[in-house]
Order: sequence, then structure tokens, then C-alpha cells
Amino acid sequence: MDGENQSGISEFFLQGISKSPEQQQLLFGIFLSMYLISLIGNIFIIVAISFDPHLHTPMYFFLVNLSFVDMGLTSSTVTKMLVNIQTQHHTISYMGCLSQMYFFLMFGDLDSFILAVMAYDRYVAICRPLYYSTIMSPRACALLLAMCWVLTNSVALTHTLLMARLSFCVVGEIAHFFCDIIPVLKLSCSDTRINELMVFAMGGTVLIVPFICIVISYIRIVVAILRVQIPGGGSKAFSTCSSHLCVVCVFYGTLFSAYLCPPSVASEEKDIAAAAVYTVVTPMLNPFIYSLRNKDMKGALKRLLSCRRSFSS
Repeated sequence: MDGENQSGISEFFLQGISKSPEQQQLLFGIFLSMYLISLIGNIFIIVAISFDPHLHTPMYFFLVNLSFVDMGLTSSTVTKMLVNIQTQHHTISYMGCLSQMYFFLMFGDLDSFILAVMAYDRYVAICRPLYYSTIMSPRACALLLAMCWVLTNSVALTHTLLMARLSFCVVGEIAHFFCDIIPVLKLSCSDTRINELMVFAMGGTVLIVPFICIVISYIRIVVAILRVQIPGGGSKAFSTCSSHLCVVCVFYGTLFSAYLCPPSVASEEKDIAAAAVYTVVTPMLNPFIYSLRNKDMKGALKRLLSCRRSFSS
């Protein structure tokens, strides 16, 4: 595939977060800060877990992958926006738009699937503890993660290839700060019914199915906790899920508000704001949620920082 599609369009314009020129530098500073905090926080999570043998368990194995995916999700969207703000050239090439769309879809869907796998891991740990080491063996964890990657890559590639077959008759402005599917489809002069059908079918599946799995897992966890007769046993069991539950609420809350609200309810500005939350704010908050609400992560980060101080001295 060359740099231009069949209609000859070689680039698009990205609207960005705000059209107001006086807000551009302020937005640049805010999003650059959040991006750097997100990268540093997730790198700390990955390094702390990798170097702490106590955290070499399935739950933290998936947390490492979630941190990696969060970095990929925010990097696939925010970096181009920051460059556009700084250079004042709000353009993106045709191939660059398709590439950004592919990576955004892949990492966004991976986030959803990994959160579902983490919920299943907590369900097995609490509801079937005697079989935990067998069900969540290293081989099983690797297979679950591989399935997530294969499924999300397939979905992202399907959407990207379907988009590549469309014609774009004029160089239009994408009403977003990155190349999301729906805003780009609005610029096409081709028949987009197949694309819209696939967005509804596949998009709904990768959002709703993992969410249903998470809900079912936590319903069974709550039922199991209510049956615990040991004093304090229920609160101790649920404390291992609280960090994950907070991340799920933030991630799906913003995602559903952006993609499942009717157009008459959700304006373009609200869509952009919601997208900014789940592509920038959520990846930034995840390390704080896991480090502040998880005793094991607190201990690992303290040991990592103490080792760094010893090494420096």
C-alpha cells in the first residue's frame, strides 16, 4: 500500500483538543506532564515487579502487561497531538492515520481484554484457591495473554484494512485529536455501511464481552466473600480486588460514555474529552491506584527505591 489511497488524498487535518489558539501551550504543558507521569509510573510498575521475586505471580504478570499496554495506548495518540501543538501543523499523513488507528485499536482492545483476564484471575484465587496453581499455571497465563494479542490484533487489522479500501474525495478535518474510526469514516465519500457494521459488531464485542466477564467474575467473588465465616476474611479477600476494580470503573466509565452514548446526548466535545480521559488520564492513574491500594506493590516500590538510593550512594 502506498502513501496515498485510491482517491489521491495524502493527508488529513486533526482538530485537536481545542481550536482556541491561546489554549494550545497550556494544553501542551498539561498533556506532556500527564504523558511523562504515565510513562514513568508504568515503567516503575514494570521494573518493581520484574525485580521482586515475591511478585512473580499471575496477577502481577498481567499487571506488567497492562502497564506496557497503557504506555502503548497513550503513546499512540498523545505523541502526535503534542507534536502538532508544538509545530502548529495539525496534519497527519494518510498512512500515518491508518497506522495510528491500528495501534490505538490494538492497545485499547488489549486493555479491555487484560482487565477481563485479571478479573478471572481474582475469581480463581478467591473462589477456587485449591486449584489456583493448576488453573493459572505459567503456561495457561501465557496462552491467555497470547489469545488477547491475537484477538485484538485481528480486530484492529480488520478495521484498518476496511478503512484502507475507502475513498476520500477531499482533504478534511478529523473532528478529534487522533485518527479514531468514526470521525474518519465521516470524511469518506465511499459507501461505509460495511465499516459501520463491523464497528458495531466487532467494536461492541470487544467492549461488551470483556465487561460481562468482569461483571460475572465479581458477582461470583462477592457471593463467595459473603459466604466467608472467618472474621475479617471477606475484607481481606476483597482488598486484593479493590485496585483492579477501581481501574475497571475508570476505564469502562469513560469508554462507554464515549462510544455507547447516542449522538444526541454526547457531543463531539464530550467525545474528545472522554477519549482524552481513557487514552491519557487512565494510563496515568493506573500506577497510582495499584501502588497506593496494594500493599505488595507498596513494598516492592519501596525496596526498588531503597536499592536505587544504595546504588547511588
